[in-house]
Amino acid sequence: MMTNQPNNPLHGITLKRLLEELVDHYGWEALGREINIRCFNSNPSIKSSLTFLRRTEWARKEVEQLYLETFFI
Repeated sequence: MMTNQPNNPLHGITLKRLLEELVDHYGWEALGREINIRCFNSNPSIKSSLTFLRRTEWARKEVEQLYLETFFI
């Protein structure tokens, strides 16, 4: 059963969509400067970044925070 989360702006946004929107907005180079993680700075791709972000909670939280600051605040 799905629950409604009216106070969660990320509700319903997949990690893939979130990452694609950030890459479209910033580009890989600027995104790598904003969040200094290897998957953004060394041979970046959506696939490798998603793999890393799904396994690494601290990095995913930083990406989610940047998304919120970029598109909601």
